[in-house]
Amino acid sequence: MNTLTRPLVALSTATLLLAGCSGDNGSTTEVELSFAHSYATDHPHHRCGAQLVADRINELDLGMTIDIFPNSQLGADTDRFNSVSSGDIDLDIQGSSALGASYPPIGVLDTAYAFDGPDHLFEFFASEAATQLKEDFQEATSARVLSAWYFGMRHFTANRPIRTPDDLSGLRMRFPDSPTYLANAEALGASATAVAFEEVFLSLQQGVIDGQENPIPTIDSLNLPEVQSHVSLSGHQAGSQLIVVSEDTWNDLTTEQQEALADVVAEVQVEDRACIEQAEQELVDQWKETGEITVVEDVDRASFAQRAEAYFTSTLTGESLALYQAIRASAP
Repeated sequence: MNTLTRPLVALSTATLLLAGCSGDNGSTTEVELSFAHSYATDHPHHRCGAQLVADRINELDLGMTIDIFPNSQLGADTDRFNSVSSGDIDLDIQGSSALGASYPPIGVLDTAYAFDGPDHLFEFFASEAATQLKEDFQEATSARVLSAWYFGMRHFTANRPIRTPDDLSGLRMRFPDSPTYLANAEALGASATAVAFEEVFLSLQQGVIDGQENPIPTIDSLNLPEVQSHVSLSGHQAGSQLIVVSEDTWNDLTTEQQEALADVVAEVQVEDRACIEQAEQELVDQWKETGEITVVEDVDRASFAQRAEAYFTSTLTGESLALYQAIRASAP
């Protein structure tokens, strides 16, 4: 156990309170769950997501409470998910591409233009193909996916408009350093440069990179309008975040506790999405009004999407290709 996970044992359901009596899954009835994520407390995933889950579970009087650990307090994504798999963290919010390090096919959910938008994303997650994906993920990782939350559409920023794949030529674009995102860069015609998330602003300011891609609320939180002149609404990825729970934790809960947790996490999906979409719209409206960054709306998304689909259908194989094809086949 590494230094990040040592203190987590006390947080997990391995330390169920001894005062409770046995539940129908062999659990004691008093359970305190840790819920970790990487977002600041003003991010929609915290205030409209994790916090709502905790508040509602804590009010149900089921002998189960949730404590939230935001802002990567319990480690970076990879470290946290390892702790979920081992049972040292109970619940976590993780991106599909990060989870792809443990089960590669799930990273396909983050491929460029796989989903046409959030409606398509959630319709797919209600499908049999998504159920099978979650079962396969659970078998491979000792963790299960409870629900998917919307992260926002990802867009390009640079010091010039990006309307077509050709406009990416000659630009050093920052993409997250993961196989899925680096594949997205190639699929879209971009030259990817790996820069840590925390260093994006400074790298743009110093000219180490020319542009980057992120959802609107993240572009704002990083203060990128101060160092970028244009945001091009490419919408090249309908970002999702998956709520995962340790299989050890799940098995320690009573059936009633399992059902309540799954139901609440699924219900909060709607409010979490509304928070994200409200933030997206308010920021775009603000930028249009103030001109602090030029909003480019006439992006040729069809040309980007066609390029991406041709790339992924020719490079993905096996389970990953089958999942990608199932996603595209489910498009409205």
